[in-house]
Amino acid sequence: MTSPTHLMLLALLLAVLTLFCTLVGAAAGLLTRIDGATYAAALLRGAVAFAGSATLSLALLTLATAGRI
Repeated sequence: MTSPTHLMLLALLLAVLTLFCTLVGAAAGLLTRIDGATYAAALLRGAVAFAGSATLSLALLTLATAGRI
């Protein structure tokens, strides 16, 4: 059985990762837009960056917590 402390830490870590991935996506979209791309292309590039960073972050989180929860 998992302790409430571990579950709270996991929830906090997921919230921080979500914020981080959102910032990565926004930065990628902004940099693409500044480079002269259309709004649609910038939005797509930001979405791809968000998805990539979310996938990598969740994979690392799974690796780090495997066997501990």
